[in-house]
Formats: sequence, C-alpha cells, structure tokens
Amino acid sequence: MKINDRMIQFSIHNPRRVTIIMIIVALILGTLMLRVKVDTDPENMLSEEEAVRIFHHQVKQDFTLHDVVVVGVVNEKHPDGVFNPATLRRVHELTQFAMHLTDPDNPDRRVVTRNVIAPGTVDSIDQAGPGQIRFEWLMPSPPRTREEALKIRDRALSNPLLKGTMVSEDGQAVAIYLPITYKDFAYQVRARLLEKIATFKGDDKFYITGLPVAEDTFGVEMFVQMAVSAPLAMLMIFVLMLLFFRNFKLIIAPLIIAMVSVIYTMGLLIGTGNTVHIMSSMIPIFLMPIAVVDSIHILSEFFDRYQKVRNRRKTLEQVLKHLFKPMLYTSLTSSAGFASLALTPIPPVRVFGIFVAFGIMVAWLLTILFIPAYIMLLKEKTLANLGLVKSTAKGQGHDSFLSRQLRWLGGFSYTRAKLILILSIMALGVAGYGITKIQINDNPVRWFQKDHDIRVADRVLNRHLSGTYEAYLVLKGVEDKLDLPGAVKEIKAGLNATPGSDNRLVIDQAVKLLDQARTASDSVAAFFETLNRLWEEKMDSAADAEYDLWADAWDVIEQVRNRGQIFKRPDVLQYIVKLQKHLRQSNVVGKSNSVADLVKKVYQELFEADPKYFRIPDTQNAVAQTLISFQSSHKPDDLWHLVTPDYTQANIWIQLKSGDNKDMEATVKHVQTFIDQNPAPVALTHNWAGLTYLNVIWQDKMVTGMLKSFLGSFVVVFIMMAILFRSPLWGLLAMVPLTVTIALIYGIIGIVGKDYDMPVAVLSSLTLGLAVDFAIHFLQRSRSEYEKTGSWKAAAVEMFEEPARAITRNVIVIAVGFTPLLLATLVPYQTVGIFLASIMAISGIATMFILPALLTLLEKWMFDGVVKSPI
Repeated sequence: MKINDRMIQFSIHNPRRVTIIMIIVALILGTLMLRVKVDTDPENMLSEEEAVRIFHHQVKQDFTLHDVVVVGVVNEKHPDGVFNPATLRRVHELTQFAMHLTDPDNPDRRVVTRNVIAPGTVDSIDQAGPGQIRFEWLMPSPPRTREEALKIRDRALSNPLLKGTMVSEDGQAVAIYLPITYKDFAYQVRARLLEKIATFKGDDKFYITGLPVAEDTFGVEMFVQMAVSAPLAMLMIFVLMLLFFRNFKLIIAPLIIAMVSVIYTMGLLIGTGNTVHIMSSMIPIFLMPIAVVDSIHILSEFFDRYQKVRNRRKTLEQVLKHLFKPMLYTSLTSSAGFASLALTPIPPVRVFGIFVAFGIMVAWLLTILFIPAYIMLLKEKTLANLGLVKSTAKGQGHDSFLSRQLRWLGGFSYTRAKLILILSIMALGVAGYGITKIQINDNPVRWFQKDHDIRVADRVLNRHLSGTYEAYLVLKGVEDKLDLPGAVKEIKAGLNATPGSDNRLVIDQAVKLLDQARTASDSVAAFFETLNRLWEEKMDSAADAEYDLWADAWDVIEQVRNRGQIFKRPDVLQYIVKLQKHLRQSNVVGKSNSVADLVKKVYQELFEADPKYFRIPDTQNAVAQTLISFQSSHKPDDLWHLVTPDYTQANIWIQLKSGDNKDMEATVKHVQTFIDQNPAPVALTHNWAGLTYLNVIWQDKMVTGMLKSFLGSFVVVFIMMAILFRSPLWGLLAMVPLTVTIALIYGIIGIVGKDYDMPVAVLSSLTLGLAVDFAIHFLQRSRSEYEKTGSWKAAAVEMFEEPARAITRNVIVIAVGFTPLLLATLVPYQTVGIFLASIMAISGIATMFILPALLTLLEKWMFDGVVKSPI
C-alpha cells in the first residue's frame, strides 16, 4: 500500500486518535506561546554584524546621540503664534514633565534630560561687549508679558542652530526634542505625553512624531490589529463556506485546520527562542488562506460527490485519491516559495519564510489527516442533505447560478480561445509597462493611515519646521601621522609663506628656535612642548614692532601641531559650509546643522553681533577661540554632538521633511555628486548613519534578496511541475497562470503608483504559492478527463463542472474572505487584504480562461502520448 493510501486509511479508521493527537500537540506548542518576546524594531531587519548598523551605533556613541521623540506645539490662531505667554507657559510645563519621564519598571529606559532641546533647555548666544560672549538660558522661566515672549522668539531665530529646528521661521511652531535611551520606550513616552497634553486648554495644537514613535507605536498596534483582523477574516470565510456548503458542522473543520496550523507554527517559532518581529507577526495572516485552500478543495469535491456515492468512507477515499498528490505538490510549491526567503540577507525575513514554509506543510498534513477524521466523526444525519442541488433539465450536473456561469465560461474558452490569448497578451503588454513604473520606497510613518495622529503630526510639523527625520553625515579625516623631520620641514615652509616672511630677521630667528627644539627633543610631542616654551620666551622679549610677526608665525606652528584636528581648520569648515549650501538645494533637506554653524554664530557675537562676521574665521587659532568661548555655555557638551573632542570627525545633522527611502537615497546621491565635483582641502572619508538611512539599507537588501529568492523558487516550482506532470511542456503550461498573475499584479502596482514596500515585497512569495495551486488542480483533472473522453472538447465540458466549481469556490472564499483586512487601521494589513484578493482573483481568472484556451489550441501537442494520468 502506498504511503498516501496508508495515511488516508489511518485517518478514516482512527478519527478519534487523529483528533486527540492533534489537540495534544496544539496544547504543547500553544503553551510555548506564553514565552513570547516582541521585537518591533525595523533596525533588526539588518544583522547585528551588518557594517552599516555597526557604524550607526558607533556614530551614536562617538557623538553622544540618541533616538528622538519630536513633540511639536503649533498655534496658528494667535497673532504671535506660539510666542505668547500662555503657550510658552504650557511649553515650559510640558518640557519639565517630559524631562522626568522614566519607565517605572526599568529606570534605564528614560528621557536623556541633559540632551533635551526645548526653549527652556538651550542657550541664547549674545555678545556681552567687544570680544565677549554671554550665554543665557533662552527661556529660564515662562514669560509674563508679550514683550518677553517676543524677545524669546527673536533670540531663538537669531541662532542658526535653533532656527527651523526648534522654532519655525513663521513663529507658529516650537519643537521639543526628547532623546530616549531605548527606542522601544517611545510608545510609552507618547502615551504619557498625551495624558499630560489632555490637561491643557487653549488654541494650541500638540503633535508627537518621529521614527522611533512610528516604529514603536506600529509594533503595539500591530498586535491589536492582528487580534481583530484575523478573527474577522476567519468569520468572513466561515460565512462564505456556509453559503457554498450549507452545512454548519462540516465547515468548522477548515477553520480548525487554520487555527491549529497557526498555533503549531507560532508555538514552534516562539519555543525555539525567536522573537516575534513585525514580519513574523504577519505569519497568521499569510498562513490562514493557504491552510484553508486545501480544505476547501476536499470539501468541495466531497460536497459534489457524496449524493452519488452515499457513503462517506468511499467518498472520502475517492476524493483523497484524486487530491492527495495535487495538494501535496501545491503545498510543496507554496512552501518552496516561502522557504526561499531563507536566502535573503534580512534575519526576520529568513525566520518568516522558514516558519511559513513549515506552517504550510503542517496545514497540508493536518488537512490530509484531520478533515477525513472530522467527517468520519460526524453523525450520518448531518450529511443527509449534503450536496443536494437541483439538476439541469437533461440531468447533467448542478443547476446553480455558479454552475450555469461556469458552463458558459467553458464554452467561451473553447470557442474563443484565440481571442482569449490575444487579450491575455495585450494585458501582459500593459502589465509590462506598469512594471517599468514600479517605485521601490518605504517609510514606517506611512504604515499608518493618513488620518492617524502620527501621520497628521508628521505632515503638520514638517510643514512648519525644517524636518523631523534625521540623518547623520559623518566626515572623517584620513589619518596622516607626522614625524619629527616632517614637522620641522612643514613649519619652515609655512613660515616662509606667512605675511611677515619678508622680515628675514624674524624668520631666521624662528628657524634657529626650530633647530634648537629639534635637537633637544626625541619625539614630536616633546618637540612642540620645547618649542612652545622657547617661543613664549622670545615673544615676551620681542619688540612691539615684531610681536605681531612672532604671533603670526606661532599660528603656523599651531596649524602644523594640530594638523590632525582638521575640523578646526578654516578651509575645512568652509568646505562644510559649501556642502551645507549644496544640501539646501535639495527638495527634501529642510536644514543641516554642523560645527561650522556654531563657529560662525560665536564668531559673529565676538564682534558685537556684526552680520559681516557671521562667517568662518581666517585662522585656526581664531576658530579655536570660538570653540573655547562656547565651552563657557551652560551645555558645553553640545559641541560634541557635532564634532569629536579630537576634532578628527565632524557630524552634519541633516533634517529631512520626508522619511521616504527614495528621498533619503536622493539626498545620498546629492551629497555624493557634491563630493565628486568638489575635492576637499584635505583627505576626507564620508559615511551615513541615522534611522532614516538604516531604513534605506534594509529595504534595499529586502528587495534585492526577495528578487533573488523569488527567481530561484520560480525555477524550483517549474522543475517540480515538470516532475509532477512528467513533461517539461506541461510544467511550462502550469507556470502560465503564475506568470500572468505576477505580471498583472506588479503591473497594476506600477500603474496606480503604489510603492513597492515591505508588505508588497513579501507578498511575492504568497503569489507564487497560491497562483500555481489552481493550475495544478486544473491540469491534473484535465489529463484525467481527457483519458476518459478521448478529446479535449468533451473533457472541457466535464472540467467546467465539479473541478471548476472547486476552484471558483476557493477563489471566492479567500478573495472575499480576507476583505475585512481592508478595514484595518494599519496600511500593511490593508495591503495584504488587497493583494490576497488580487492574487486569488487574477490567478483564478488566468486558470479558468487562459489554460483551457491554450489546451484548445495546443491539444495535438499537449495530449499526444497521454495515456495514463500520473496522479
């Protein structure tokens, strides 16, 4: 006895044992689900060993950066915008509240108070007389008068580091930047801020956004959505099956299969130590339609055959004999499509693919074993009226509305085969055009509906401010070690190029000091230390006319001495200024902040706020003086967000008005164009960090990985089809509906302008599995009917009876059954709902129209030598 016969007989003869075993395993694996650990961080789409991720964390460490929650306060009604006493009082109160937010269960999860950017936590930089600067808190306490409020506005707008970042240029918005120690604290921060905001009155509008908020909030709402959408989808499937089979007890079985398959899969996933990520959380939604499909095939054929046989055991044996191998191969192809995701470079996608593949095979096994067992456990009277449908006048077949339409379709596909193929080719042409228009893009904020608070906050704050999306462009000097002879040589060359180099007396004396210091030193550090002592002695005794010459010469020495501190050099800072100007020409970059901006502002205030001094100083010593001056501010460590203490690395904080991957990619290209066309004055390397940039990297890896795995699995499915039908030609024919479905779906994506994002990328694997399902069943039965009738014309009549009804029922149940996902509040779930319906509809149409048309035109070649069905 073949293994399929043994499995069928075991199920039919041991229904209680099968059911008990299934329940016991479900209880064991279901218990493991209690150990669930959730990970909603898209950053984990990248491996921990991924170079860009390692660099991102190194940048956060080097520049003391944190992920940020952005709180915006907007007042568009008051003539002074947010700069009125009442609004600023609320801003101050909210800031004080936010600065003390800590997770009560884990004190390490908190707002980093020291780095909060708000009107009450930043300095105003003002001149305090010639060559002096005064640093005062911008808003040490809420203003009491209109004049005080407007003064705060003017002082904030005069600071290039705050203008557009913390304060909008129109004065209608102010932002509070709350750095947090852990991204998964963002949802809790948002929730507690909203509670506080609810106590405020007035015309102010409060908005909370930022990538950490979007990502963490999505993770929380994702599970709520799953708890709502999955049951609704199953309820809809239940109602549809009830309409088709009109037997309440019978249709419970497919729902049990779907539920148990999900429990087995998720239980094993969690039990093996895997966290539930954004990807793996969608396993139930992807698994349920596949789990139900095979059950509907069995129930559909059982429904149509039972009244003829009038014996459930024999009916089951006949049904499963026909369907065992087709269901096995459809499950294998679906499983292969998802298993291929294990080849992608995205860890959560690999986990997702492997466990969905496992779940598909579990669903197949449960279908083969439990559906017959369940039917055998039903009482005979439950099946008494099953399948009783009014027959046609000639007594051939059912006379239901569905059956009549399918008979018409069978006749149309046979008599209009050429027309069908011409229309199909035209549709493929349109699809091909649409595919060329596909745009790869994603943005976690867009995972929410347009009216979601986070999306609204994103639109409003990016309209008023310079951008709530952050990226970091890190410039680093190429290491250039200086030895003692080289230092002396470089200093001498610099002295000869100074403005006072025509005074040979000073130059000659300076060279003697150089030689004296070199002779007395055994290292570069000792040389500069000795030279510093000798130079000070010389300057103290120098005549007034020569003092400035000695001072200028010392600037040359300092420049060589600090040559590694390249981001003190005026020419390098000028280069950064030029780069920032180039960035402002981008349509998506709202603003950038750098150490050059800080230097220009301090330098201006040192010269009594004269606008003409809002520039980079001419000498390195002057730059150093501005930086030293800033160190007397209330928050001197803010400097190290923009440059490292050794001045070998600089961070350009870029604010983007959009978090779309395409816009981040455009910014990267924009910068690369500048660097290619404008060589830096010193050797520099550049690299990117920030959440917005990380999203680009993992999305690119996902799309590339998905494409490679999909192409590989496409070939595997073709080979499986050729083996199944023992003919490469039939295998090729089986791939037609799959190819048409994929082409049309992605063509529609391009035509309607839908972004190719994470859900769409993953759905390609589901397309492969479901689209080939119907083709296998249709072609297998076509060969079988051809053997009986001897001609395709006669076989086609039979094909559009029970086989076509089974396929159509499946199409309708899954396509319509998952429409409740369209009511979901999260866009990825809506996408899954739309695409499940599209996949089922298009693959069903392609199977029922194109395959019979091809068989009609190619009957001579396709059925030549077909003597015995291989299945």
